Amino acid sequence: MIDTSAFQGKKAAFFTLGCKLNFSETSTFGQLLHDMGVVTAGKGEEADLCLINTCSVTEVADHKCRQAIHRLVRQHPHAYVVVTGCYAQLEPLLLSEIEGVDLVLGSNEKANLIQFLSEGWSAKMDGIAPTADAKRYHAVSKPKDITTFAPSCSRGNRTRYFLKVQDGCDYFCTYCTIPFARGLSRNPNISSLVGQASGVAAEGGKEIVITGVNIGDFGKTTGERFIDLVKALDAVEGIRRYRISSLEPDLLSDELIDFCAHSRAFMPHFHIPLQSGSDTVLRLMHRRYDRSLFAHKIHAIKQSMPDAFIGVDVMVGTRGETPECFAECYDFLRSLDVTQLHVFPYSERPGTAALRIPYVVDAKEKKFRSKQLLDLSDEKTHAFYAQHIGKEAEVLFEKAPRGRAMHGFTRNYIRVELPPTRAKTEYDNQLLNVRLGDFNHDKTALMGEVTHG
Repeated sequence: MIDTSAFQGKKAAFFTLGCKLNFSETSTFGQLLHDMGVVTAGKGEEADLCLINTCSVTEVADHKCRQAIHRLVRQHPHAYVVVTGCYAQLEPLLLSEIEGVDLVLGSNEKANLIQFLSEGWSAKMDGIAPTADAKRYHAVSKPKDITTFAPSCSRGNRTRYFLKVQDGCDYFCTYCTIPFARGLSRNPNISSLVGQASGVAAEGGKEIVITGVNIGDFGKTTGERFIDLVKALDAVEGIRRYRISSLEPDLLSDELIDFCAHSRAFMPHFHIPLQSGSDTVLRLMHRRYDRSLFAHKIHAIKQSMPDAFIGVDVMVGTRGETPECFAECYDFLRSLDVTQLHVFPYSERPGTAALRIPYVVDAKEKKFRSKQLLDLSDEKTHAFYAQHIGKEAEVLFEKAPRGRAMHGFTRNYIRVELPPTRAKTEYDNQLLNVRLGDFNHDKTALMGEVTHG
């Protein structure tokens, strides 16, 4: 039993970079600390504990992580500083050598965050400096040795909850370090996840986003299937909406598409990583599908859910992406009935197989190609939103940050804002019928008028 009395009333500051999974995990860390009596430091207050959850998907992400660590150390000079996440797993020694960092936790160790805090943080509060070994407690494990699954189901400052159903990846795409940072695919059982979803319903939560690294691979650990998880979650009373955060196209079965089209609570909203619209580049990436399969999945979704929002991840400027390959990618994306493109310039990651591919795209060309795809994305998103102006839709509203318009999302993920004079605090976490108006000032949402709840 861990004695948490020494932590009562202590203040913590959190900083998260990266994906929704990271934000979900940070929120869970925050809840664990709250249960120990730790409170979140307010703006301008000095924290006793700083926790930085890192990302390492690109070189830019690495740089932002280091910047965040240095900034928090300056702002909270007496705090116990913990660094975890993907960058911590991949570069533990580098991060442990940053002045002010007290503890670096890898993918296995972060599941035992409280245990490590009860030792290291307690010692620091007693004036005992961490030893080199304690400070550098980290994982340098091979992917097969990262086996711990750290559960996470939390909402942080949002209305929507994020339920982690899977971690790790077995795919080893040539450009990616995620299997080295997160380990191989693993998951809890369906019954435990249903229990967590039931807990969300008991707290009054209405929407859950299903998160993970490669969630369509769910079941590797337990011998279950992702479609079975989806069906079990759909039956949880009280949860009105589910969203699937990201699903590989080769794991997006026609059975799953059909179920979502007729389910009680799964929304017509999909996020599907394409990475490239060139078969040549897909082969170089070691992706497990081609353009034909991807196009089939988009067609199947739109055939059964014509109003579905479909987001697509695209990487530009990867090694091997000749001008001809990019032209194929652009033309393919233009031909698809998708809603939004999440565009990522390729970033070389140490130790990846992509470094052996000879053709290199320079930074200026990457920027040019990114701009072309971002413009295409804006065009598609604008057209999708415009189709819904004048219609009525059900919107789940979220509490607005100070000075910002209250907003929410329709079933098919259209962002809707309320004029400040029409927003009410009681709308937070409420599903309301809204008449969709014209675009807001920066074209990122439609203005709405509440008709009735």
